[in-house]
Amino acid sequence: MTPRVSRLSWWMRTTSAWFLGATPSVGDGGGISLSESPTGWPSVQTYGSGAGESARRALRAYWLVPSGLAPRLAGATPPGVRLSPARETGREAIMRKPRPTGRSHRKKASRQEGGDKCVLNSSQAKPSVPDGLVRQQKKVVLQASVSPYHLFKDTAEITAFRGSLLSWYDREKRNLPWRRLAEGEVDLDRRAYAVWVSEIMLQQTQVATVIDYYTRWMQKWPTLQDLASASLEEVNQLWAGLGYYSRGRRLQEGARKVVEELGGHMPHTAETLQQLLPGVGRYTAGAIASIAFGQATGIVDGNVVRVLCRVRAIGADPSSTLVSQQLWSLAQLLVDPARPGDFNQAAMELGATVCTPQRPLCSQCPVQSLCRAHQRVKREQLSASQSLPHSPDVEECAPNTGQCQLCPPPTKPWDQTLGVANFPRKASRRPPREECSATCVLEQPGALGGSRLLLVQRPSSGLLAGLWEFPSVTMESSGQYQHEALLQELQSWAGPLPATRLKHLGEVVHTFSHIKLTYQVYGLALEGQIPVTTAPPGARWLTREEFHTAAVSTAMKKVFRMYEGQQPGACKGSKRSQVSISSSRKKPSPGQQVLDHFFRPHVPTDAPSLNSVAQ
Repeated sequence: MTPRVSRLSWWMRTTSAWFLGATPSVGDGGGISLSESPTGWPSVQTYGSGAGESARRALRAYWLVPSGLAPRLAGATPPGVRLSPARETGREAIMRKPRPTGRSHRKKASRQEGGDKCVLNSSQAKPSVPDGLVRQQKKVVLQASVSPYHLFKDTAEITAFRGSLLSWYDREKRNLPWRRLAEGEVDLDRRAYAVWVSEIMLQQTQVATVIDYYTRWMQKWPTLQDLASASLEEVNQLWAGLGYYSRGRRLQEGARKVVEELGGHMPHTAETLQQLLPGVGRYTAGAIASIAFGQATGIVDGNVVRVLCRVRAIGADPSSTLVSQQLWSLAQLLVDPARPGDFNQAAMELGATVCTPQRPLCSQCPVQSLCRAHQRVKREQLSASQSLPHSPDVEECAPNTGQCQLCPPPTKPWDQTLGVANFPRKASRRPPREECSATCVLEQPGALGGSRLLLVQRPSSGLLAGLWEFPSVTMESSGQYQHEALLQELQSWAGPLPATRLKHLGEVVHTFSHIKLTYQVYGLALEGQIPVTTAPPGARWLTREEFHTAAVSTAMKKVFRMYEGQQPGACKGSKRSQVSISSSRKKPSPGQQVLDHFFRPHVPTDAPSLNSVAQ
């Protein structure tokens, strides 16, 4: 029959119907013919020995299409559905999903889940649908939206990927303190704890920054029991400067839960780790379970996303639900069951050191021969050298057909200058919201035992929870009446103060993950007054030395550097006084620049610099 131009033709255009008919995935040459009945349901005529399976898959995709058509999985038989041959007739044949009965079937299901996993959106999987049918739906959705081009074609290719990556890792892995602890620790709970601390610290933080914090942390609290007995103040104090301060608080909460509720023993699987420990998500749970306990579970972090997107040429938005699910499925498919922890670390190491965001070192990549992005670069270079227009290779998933949801969208054409860095597609980020605050460094220069600074503690929840800061007030961007509001805040902590001494020093800008906060910085020195020795609850008078070791944020340290730079006798050009502030100094004129260059002392190019001498 000839399909009518109606909802059926629209469905075939929008659901990637590449799998219909005599496709290789069916394997036995069957086919189907589709038309739409007057009621809007598809009418199916089949031919060939493999047509029954084709029809089932076509109709499942029709009923599961997530574009406004409600799933019709549990309703009555739709009118107009006709199937032949007779061995695959009726709604029961179309929708039937046999229950696993026996060992051989379980093995087959396991192979299918490992080979082409896909997870349904929560809106697609209805609670009333049996689990077996949901698993079948997952396969159909994957097949209807993902081309085989983005998958690994067979077990041999997967084995080659694992072997090449692990061999490279054994030769090139960095010598990091958390790896040494995990490899040398026999006690499983202590090993898991060492991995847990490192994974929490490494979230959104560079390795070079984490090494020192991790070393000091493990020296101070080498076991779960040690951390559980620490105070939150101690945790915040050691974490100060590392950022994302809620991570340290949740890490301690988790340690206390393990000690008090779990008998001091860490959960051993990714599922129970994620379920029982606060602040442990899917990635962290998988990392602990694979590295510490040897569970064969894949993980996906930013580095792994980049590696997988390039290896399989996935150009769609990696933050989208479908792409994220596909990346997790690929990670689970690839993880080496014999060395899951090493494999996961190798994938992250590859992304961190070779398959970097910019200027990746493709010549040093151990899986270059399996990388679809690298293959794409070679094809594009060949086409450019022969002045030929690009045409999709027989193995390439054509990006402009609108059928594959893992390919780059048509609005993101190939950029020859980027090479493999065309993958992954950069997710659009919201700019941080802007806020303004007025803060004051209140100092008692003549206090007993040395100069004292007033700090107050932030609330126990929210941004920078529990940390200490200079008295501050949140202001509107216009900044009206900030002087009066700040003086009132100061007096609520320190009593009557001379208003005329409150001086505006400048501004400091500090960007958190989602907030760009501008601090209007003030200073007030209580000279010639009777020193205050006590502070109300929630406030402290600290010496300068105590300030530098207290649980204060990086932003407050910036504020204090500005204050120090404004004091009499301070070296304005010193590194400690350099902060991100707006400056009113004008750029020298071109003539002045010429004079400055002429009178600048000459330094021979082979003379050692101060930095090289110091080193």
